[in-house]
Amino acid sequence: MEHLKNLNVVITAGASGIGSEMAISLNNLGSNVTICDKDSDALKNFSQNNPEINCHKADVSKESDVITFFKEIEKKYQTINVLINNAGISGPSANLEDISFSDWKETINTNLDGVFLATKLAIPLLKKNGGSVINIGSTSSFLGTPLRSAYSASKWGLIGLTKTWAMEYGKNNIRFNAICPSSINGKRIENVIKKEAKYRGLSTEEIKSTYLSQTSLRTFIDVEEVIGMIIYLLSPVAKKITGQMLVIDGHTETLSMMEKD
Repeated sequence: MEHLKNLNVVITAGASGIGSEMAISLNNLGSNVTICDKDSDALKNFSQNNPEINCHKADVSKESDVITFFKEIEKKYQTINVLINNAGISGPSANLEDISFSDWKETINTNLDGVFLATKLAIPLLKKNGGSVINIGSTSSFLGTPLRSAYSASKWGLIGLTKTWAMEYGKNNIRFNAICPSSINGKRIENVIKKEAKYRGLSTEEIKSTYLSQTSLRTFIDVEEVIGMIIYLLSPVAKKITGQMLVIDGHTETLSMMEKD
């Protein structure tokens, strides 16, 4: 893992969930990791347990927060090698007619505007030496997802940005790729399952069983598999991979939901 040593890595929403595991793994492999998160309590706890990782409070959907965050990064490192756009929320689980505009906007603001802002501010720092931007997508980046209009819209949009920016900045030796996992084991998918079960009047066991049956391998993904893909994308053997959607999903056959009798 020599290729990861001394890389300046920025991860959004890095204080909990898969972001925190990405940050800890890359730090342990020798990278200089900087994270931001909007959750003060999670950030405080993460910082106490990982004092060698640089932590900043920032909400990626707020331009002023992102500007301040990247000013601090530039002050400390002058340049960065990697940006991982991990920040995202699951959004509402409901049919279109039952989704409030405020919930729609919150999802788009975090999942799409946040990527726009963080990447825009990272570009001047990446241009100095070239580098890699990794966007965290989903199987909802390329398949319709019933009851998840806002989330699906944001994740499809992410692929368009990934491919467009790869074209714009290839000449600067900046690579853009999206990692698209299916459901990742953990609290986030558990909460999504609970929301759908409540909305549809089904049990969480029924919803989870449906989700698992949607993939050929009948399994959710572990965060270590996503981290493994990140490590690969940052390696010399991936230096010509850009503008791509790398799917880790046990082969999703469908995202159609189970219909009630």
